[in-house]
This record gives sequence, structure tokens and C-alpha cells, in this order.
Amino acid sequence: MQLVPNSAPQTPVHAGSSQPAPRAVALKRHDIEPPSDVDRALHALMAEATQGISPTSLALAYLDWSMHLAQSPAKWHQLLEKAWRKDLRWLSYATRVALGMPAEPCIAPLPQDQRFRDPAWQQWPYNLMQQAFLLNQQWWHNATTGIDGVSKHHQDVVAFVARQLLDLVSPVNFIATNPEVTDATLAEGGANFLRGAMNYAEDAHRALSGAPPAGTEQFRPGVEVAATPGQVVFRNRLMEVIQYAPATANVRAEPMLIVPAWIMKYYILDLSPHNSLVRYLVGRGHTVFMISWHNPSEADRDLGMDEYLHDGVAAAFACVRTLVPGRKINAVGYCLGGTLLSIAVAALGCDGGGMINSMTLLAAQTDFSEAGELMLFIDESQIAWLEDLMWQQGYLDNRQMAGAFRLLRSNDLVWSVAVNQYLLGQRAPMTDLMAWNADTTRMPYRMHSQYLRRLFLNNDLFSGRYRVNGVPIALSDIRTPLFAVATMTDHVSPWRSVHKIHLLSSCDIDFVLTTGGHNAGIVSEPGHKGRSYYHARRAQGDCYVDPERWLETANEHKGSWWPEWNAWLERVSSRGMVPARQIEAGLEPAPGRYVLER
Repeated sequence: MQLVPNSAPQTPVHAGSSQPAPRAVALKRHDIEPPSDVDRALHALMAEATQGISPTSLALAYLDWSMHLAQSPAKWHQLLEKAWRKDLRWLSYATRVALGMPAEPCIAPLPQDQRFRDPAWQQWPYNLMQQAFLLNQQWWHNATTGIDGVSKHHQDVVAFVARQLLDLVSPVNFIATNPEVTDATLAEGGANFLRGAMNYAEDAHRALSGAPPAGTEQFRPGVEVAATPGQVVFRNRLMEVIQYAPATANVRAEPMLIVPAWIMKYYILDLSPHNSLVRYLVGRGHTVFMISWHNPSEADRDLGMDEYLHDGVAAAFACVRTLVPGRKINAVGYCLGGTLLSIAVAALGCDGGGMINSMTLLAAQTDFSEAGELMLFIDESQIAWLEDLMWQQGYLDNRQMAGAFRLLRSNDLVWSVAVNQYLLGQRAPMTDLMAWNADTTRMPYRMHSQYLRRLFLNNDLFSGRYRVNGVPIALSDIRTPLFAVATMTDHVSPWRSVHKIHLLSSCDIDFVLTTGGHNAGIVSEPGHKGRSYYHARRAQGDCYVDPERWLETANEHKGSWWPEWNAWLERVSSRGMVPARQIEAGLEPAPGRYVLER
């Protein structure tokens, strides 16, 4: 299949539609009336008030859970018995503590729950409060799960909402029940509240004015971050291509093209000089090209997945091939950019169109059947609700996206931040990664709708239904050597989901599982404290190994995974070294103009 850049805009299609369907399906869809603009406007207005969360989706989940629970008397009995036993355990613990007797805690927090790690929480009466809260939290988990007949999606939604409501009333969040706040108030004479009020006023002012969080001004793209020397060598309406200046006298024969996600700015891979993956690569003799995506506005509402494929990845391929003729490309994709790269390489056919030497996927999913906690926000009702909101705006606002991600980690990203900044009056120092995370982008209406429906909701890509130029593509057509990286605590691309790339049997796969989360695990420069990774290689034709067995048998290594990847790139880049490629002419110096768009 030929994959070429678009020469003209394609005919717009409805946001929820896919590529041209078979005639029978098209006739069936033709009989379905599209939603009324009046209904969509009403839904969009309501969605603004609910931050894009569909109340119908929540109501359906609650009805599914409550009606099945109402028909399960044995479950009632079990829950009553559990409540009675938990009450007795807590009373026994409280009595022994009150009498000064040794008392083992009734329950320990989950490993990822850091709210009660301060020793003050083990002192009376705060130990009783945190134990009561944890027991209550465990009971509600039992109450919202394990009910026969409830769909898994509805069960997960109800359990998630219950957890959010419990976190809202956690003793950590209140002055009188948080010993850390009480101790700070007594020690400082209430000065912590004064600082907290000032922090809150500053944050509120910045939020209302649309300004970034305090401290981000220390990390300016092109100055403190995204500062690796280079030139913008190509630009179209959707993206720029940056070519980075060589740092060695000789470079690898094969150039490298990095496709970042467009949900955020590209420079997650070119942060400060000490942790820039781009700087690391050019320092080891790679000719690196990077896509920098345009930040869409309302005028870009009809940009779809096809435009991101043809005017994005395909146009970048063509640019690199023009500047480095006769050489195959080491292609790299990060997060959503990795998914798009997989689509592009599969569409090129079994030989990669004669232009792909290897492919690297960083925290990127190709199978979305188990895409983690983001699936809480994916069902027909939720997507339709979000589509109506985007239909009115022309895009998904960055604040709406950020709100969904904060909900997934509300303890770490909402409540602990509020307690530290507004009750304790302590500002965490801004870092380059935090500043990048605040430098958000928008998502075009049509593209984001197609992305949610085709990939998340219908899993078209892994199922062989995703169409490029009207023809279904198959990931099994990817025959180039593949290096895939997953991160252990990833909430966006869970590592077991990323591991499903092993279900492809047509290529050699090197798979790395590294410590850290979706972003911090990738930005894992040599010398980063506490980093380690697992690595195993599966040759083409070897039998499948499930994630648990893979983890048991993979080799564990201390330190960064970057040198492992560089060694792999050297193995698959068999054409040796050539004199460094100087940039003959560019449109403007890196980081270009698109990264500065607000």
C-alpha cells in the first residue's frame, strides 16, 4: 500500500464515522438520522458544567450495580458480616490503644497510598481516624465489586466513583483531622495558612487568566528546555520537522525520526540538557529528526486521523528521505505518536515501503482492549457526550483533558497538592517535567472523536479493521526489528497492555519494562537515581509468553534503559558510520514556532 502525504484536504466526515464502509453497512447507516444541532448544543452546555463527564453514563453504571446488588441477598449478608467484623476489629484496636497496650493495626494502606506515611498518623487519636477510613475504604471496594451480572465496565466506574467520594472525605483533607497540618499550625502560629491563602489566590488568578502554574517561567522552550541545537527543515499546516545538529564527527548511516504524541508538546524528549533523550542520541552519533505538532485551534476542527497520518508521519518520512537519500529510517514513536507510527508502518506493507530500518515504541499501545483506567471514560454515552462538547468548541480543551488525568490519580494530583500548598503552605519546587506537563495542547474535534472510537472503543487497529486509503491494514505486516518500552506504574499505557505487542509474530521484539510512570519512566537518563529495568528478546517465530511469565524470566538491570536501546540501535543499524551530516538550510532555529503556540 502506498502511503503518501495528502495533496488536498479530504472530504469531511462525521466525527464518529470511520473510513468508507462496505455498501451494506453504508446503506444501514444512511437510514440513521444524524443528531440535531439543538440537541448537540444542549449536551455541550451541560458537558461544560460536568467537565465532559456524561451523567447518563454514570447513571447507567449505578443502575447496573444497584439493581444486581438488590437481587443478591447473599452479597448483602456478606457485606453485613464484613462490616460487623471490621467494626469489632476497630473497637478492639481502639480499646487496646486507649489502655496503652500493644496493638497491631487493623489494616495497612495500599503500597501506592502515601497519605498516612507520616509518623504522626500513628499517634492517638489520628491512628483511629486513619484506621477507620482505610477499613471503610476496603468495605466499599467489596460493596462495589464481585456482584454477579454487573458488566466489568460498570463495576469499574462505580468502584472508581466510590473511591473518589471517599478520597474527598479523607481525614487528610481537613485541618482538625490531619496531624501534619495541626503540628505545622502550632509550630508556625498559623503562618502556614497565610502562605496557603497566598498560594490559593495566586493559583486562582492564574487559572482565571489562563496563565501557566507558578514557576513554569523558569523552563522556557528554546532556552532552558528544548534547547538542543537544530533547525526546522520542514513545515506544513500540521507539523514541523526539526533536524538536530550533529555532535560527533561521524554518525550512523541510518537517520532517526521521532514521532511524539500530539496530546502534549514534543519536548518531553528534549527537556533540560542533562535529561534530554535527543541530546543523548546525537551525542552517540545519531542523525535525529523530530516532529513538532501544531497546537490546533477552532479552525482545525476537521483535522482527522488521516491528516495526522498523511500530513504528519508520511510527510515527515518524505522530508527525511529527501534530506538523507538512499537510507532507511530508524522510526521512533512515543505514546499516541507510537500508535500512529504503527499504523503508518503497517500501511507501508511487509517491507516497510523500503524505507523503515527499525521501529521503537515508547509507552505506546497497539491493542486497546485493556487500556487501563482511561477506559473508565470510554463508552458510547461518554464519547457521544464528549463529541458534542468538542463539536461546539471545535477541539477538546487542554483543561478538560488535564481534569480527566488528575481524576485518575486524585490522591497524588489533587488532594495531596491541595493539602501541601493550601493547608501546609508548602510549594513543591517546579521541575522541567512538571513545567512540560503544564504546557498542554488541544485536540481537534474530528481527530479526537475518531481516535476514541476507532482505537479505544472499537479496537479497530488490533482487530484488522482500521483503514488507510480505504483498505484495512494489519499490524502483522510489520516485519522490521522492534524495540518496545513500557513503564511499571503507567496509568495511560499500562505495561501489560503495551506488552500485547508480543502477539505480533512477524518480527523480532526487544521488550523493556522500566521503573517509573508514563513520562518519568521514559525520561530516565543514565545516572538517574533508583532506576532499573527488565529486558528480554523474543525472536520471530518464538512462542508467546504472557506478561507474568515474561516478568519472571526477563533479565533485571540497574540503571537507565537508554544504553540498552542505543546498543540495540547499533545492532540493527548495520550500514556503519558516515561523516556527520550538517544542516544545509533551515526555516528557522529549533525549537521552531509550533512549540510556542498557546
